[in-house]
Amino acid sequence: MAVISDYALLGDSHGAALVSSDGSVDWWCPPRFDAPSVFARLLGRDGGFWSIRPLGRYTTSRHYLDGTMVLRTEFRTDSGVLWLTDALSLGAGERGHRIGYTSPHVLLRQVEVVDGAVDVAVEVAARPEYGLVNPTVAGTPVGIEISGAADRLILTADRDLAVDGSLVTGRFTLAAGDSAAFALHHRRAADPPTVPLDGRAALRDTVAGWQSWDRIHHDYQGPYREQVRRSALVLQALTYQPTGAVVAAATTSLPERVGGAANWDYRFGWLRDGSVTLKALWVAACPDEAHRFFDWMAASIGSLDEGEHVPIMFGVGGERDLTEHTLEHLEGYQGSRPVRVGNNAWQQKQLDVLGEILECTWVLRHELADPSPAAVRLLRALADRAAATWREPDASTWEGREGERHYLTSKLLCWVALDRAVKLAPALDAEAQVPRWSQAMKQCREAILADGWSTSRGAFTGAFGSDHLDAGALVMPIIGFLPGDDERVVATVDTIRRELGRGDLVQRWTGAGEEGAFIICSYWLVQALAMAGQIDAAKQIFESVTARANDLGLLSEEIDRRDGSLIGNFPQALSHIGLINAAWAIGESESGTKPRGGDTAPPRR
Repeated sequence: MAVISDYALLGDSHGAALVSSDGSVDWWCPPRFDAPSVFARLLGRDGGFWSIRPLGRYTTSRHYLDGTMVLRTEFRTDSGVLWLTDALSLGAGERGHRIGYTSPHVLLRQVEVVDGAVDVAVEVAARPEYGLVNPTVAGTPVGIEISGAADRLILTADRDLAVDGSLVTGRFTLAAGDSAAFALHHRRAADPPTVPLDGRAALRDTVAGWQSWDRIHHDYQGPYREQVRRSALVLQALTYQPTGAVVAAATTSLPERVGGAANWDYRFGWLRDGSVTLKALWVAACPDEAHRFFDWMAASIGSLDEGEHVPIMFGVGGERDLTEHTLEHLEGYQGSRPVRVGNNAWQQKQLDVLGEILECTWVLRHELADPSPAAVRLLRALADRAAATWREPDASTWEGREGERHYLTSKLLCWVALDRAVKLAPALDAEAQVPRWSQAMKQCREAILADGWSTSRGAFTGAFGSDHLDAGALVMPIIGFLPGDDERVVATVDTIRRELGRGDLVQRWTGAGEEGAFIICSYWLVQALAMAGQIDAAKQIFESVTARANDLGLLSEEIDRRDGSLIGNFPQALSHIGLINAAWAIGESESGTKPRGGDTAPPRR
């Protein structure tokens, strides 16, 4: 089984697949991100895979076709050169902002020899429902049908393939100029029968679809344009187009520490990441996507009942119940158990989500001149909730399961909720609420400054009354609570950099032990340094962290500080979001326009 960094992402804005550098699809969950897998060798030997590779010795290199999420892997053998092109099919003829609306849930693979001759081996071992099901496989007039549990797969090919029990295999030789195309179509048992695509035509159309999207998202003119461009494509691939939700990652249970138990399902949309996601989409010239993401968040929350926690996350369709269970039959990535499906963090109380939604509204304020009555009621209710509950403990942005505390980041985002609500009061027809919101905002601020500061550490810490550091404090200047050059902020940044950092890598908190360094924390550090005018330091850390992406520019959740390997769920949206926002902050500082906290997005386009 390959290591995490060895995988490439394929996306159709409905779901995702991961392909190793030796041509094995080891993860695919059609028809949407959080569906049961049909290939899951990433998490267990018996999870299923689809391999296409040369027979004999080879070396590989790979890249995405320009402006796409279509992968080209080049195999160099002793006898010739083989290209393998992989994609998840977009809907026929979809272009621009419409890509992914009607994705047909088809995995496309095409091989062609560009020099010499190459012997090719194909092996398909589909294992539906996370490997629980050993399917039946049979040839039909349409193609090879693979049936198990609720899944139906039809494999079409223009080369002869053989059925061997539950396996599909093929062996053939291609000479220069020859090619072979394959398409694996997925449907549910209750869906109408599959009408197979022309795999070659669908691949060409998918390339054209992605490139049409890329062409209309080129307005970003700041530094690190190619890295920002690739990250924007990754975010689009992690977007569930039917609703506009952006999932945190394409995978579940890739560990925060290899061999450890902190293995979570990230195939859902988090409100906690809402404002930074929206800002990154805006920076990367994706305003339409930003609006749809905001609309999904608001619609998913709906109306709030008295005393009800604001949910911190939803399924991509807006589902609330994401109850967690374990898959005991899978041994996990490199033996990292348990493998989890679902995420019980959906039940947590996290007060920071109040500020996230109001911050999103603030970023889009020029576009929301006439909010709907439902939106007005929701935003006013969120501000009221912040005024009433900011003093309460919660589980924090890091979703700790050890009990609630008075976390600094939660108090900061409650302050954001009230600050933005006061500024938005005219649009919310809420001028009468301003005195009450302002009073609560003042009290919250005073508490943060008094109880969040540790005299012994000379820094803001992770929770009131604690001396433990938390990299979440780096967001203080980013959200505009204090200026980046405030002496307390500078002292906090320096202390976190010294005590939680190892070079450019920053851990989340004091006592994290062997836990990896969270990539978003390093990008927060970049933003904080840029906002303090320390541009050279910010650029050095940005370039060092970004260089740790894999050969395709993809970032995971964390970096193992022992050996520099990528760990955690992959690719991680929050890491790419951090990259985009940090690049923008550097550009603003270099241009002499000092980025201001709470307004870290470009003006209306």
